[in-house]
Amino acid sequence: MENRVDAARYSSYTGSVLERRRNLTRVTDLLRTHPVVGILGARQVGKTTLARELARGFDGPVTRFDLEDPEDVARLTEPKLALDSLEGLVVLDEIQRRPDLFPVLRVLVDRPGQRTRFLVLGSAAPDLLRQTSETLAGRIAYHDLDGFALDEVGLEAADGLWLRGGFPRSFLAGSDTDSFEWRRGFVRTFLERDLPALGVQVPSITLHRFWQMLAHYHAQTWNGAELARAFGVAATTVRRYLDLLSAALVVRTLPPWSANVAKRQVKSPKVYIADTGLLHALLGVESREDLEAHPKVGASWEGFVIKELVTHLGARPEELFFWATHAGAELDLLVVRGRRRFGFEIKRTTAPATTRSMHAARDSLQLARIDVIHAGERTFPLADGIRAVAFSRLREDLEGLPGA
Repeated sequence: MENRVDAARYSSYTGSVLERRRNLTRVTDLLRTHPVVGILGARQVGKTTLARELARGFDGPVTRFDLEDPEDVARLTEPKLALDSLEGLVVLDEIQRRPDLFPVLRVLVDRPGQRTRFLVLGSAAPDLLRQTSETLAGRIAYHDLDGFALDEVGLEAADGLWLRGGFPRSFLAGSDTDSFEWRRGFVRTFLERDLPALGVQVPSITLHRFWQMLAHYHAQTWNGAELARAFGVAATTVRRYLDLLSAALVVRTLPPWSANVAKRQVKSPKVYIADTGLLHALLGVESREDLEAHPKVGASWEGFVIKELVTHLGARPEELFFWATHAGAELDLLVVRGRRRFGFEIKRTTAPATTRSMHAARDSLQLARIDVIHAGERTFPLADGIRAVAFSRLREDLEGLPGA
């Protein structure tokens, strides 16, 4: 039976669904200490809505430029002249369309007594905005904006969030069918319009085929040679496709932990479709019944839980790894925080148990502990330094992790 969603109910039982308080607070704090703040996230993830919410509470004048609006683009024909006299908060939306503005921002923020704050919104990683790191080093701070998370929609909406993903329009659609069609349209528009706007010249049909193929490798270690054979191109070519989708923030890679451990370790990253809703659209999974019957259901849940873990822990990308050896030992997520290391295994079961792999990871990596996140209802110890943590109690039972 189709799962219909009352969008008004979703936005009423938790006010933070629309306000996104956690993200709003973080960006506000960054603006107090940095002259330029960048909000980075995939298209349609809610960057503009968040910026408008921040502007409503800003104490001072606010000027906004939408770099997809021809009129606003015309206003910035002479960018230094247009921006020089502005005070308060200046919002530049879709900054990836005008990376030439970054050198101008550097000049403006370096003026003596400068108090204007610039909020730039972008749908691409800093590496794709090449001039950012070169011109604004030490002046810009980034905030990565993902789709909705459990702390915003509530635990009772977890199944819907997993199936539909966190894009606001997808999550709040009136039915699973409407949500699925929105995501299919997003994929098409993203490939046909948004990527070319970033300067990507690969044919959209080629990237669509690659993205669909990549969905079947979700939560697996990257194997460029295998994908290249299946795709009929060179390994360097499929790696370039992966890097393009990663830079556009719709695919994420988890690097391997490469410390000097006395084992032959896997050195390729794990690959995830960044949003489970997009993953399911690429796999043709429309309903919860379809998802439960799909062979990628466990991998999908792993990606969903890891995203929630990272959000809850406030972990930075440089703290996140996975670990695997050629002998078969592995760990789904390794968080390195200072001198301490914490391991996480994701098991979609109600009866988790320890494995030789967990013991090997605990001992080889000298972990403070391993938490096995499972689909049951209780949190309980499994072995010395290993415990089972119910996904439904994630926020309560992970409070002991430093920084959580």
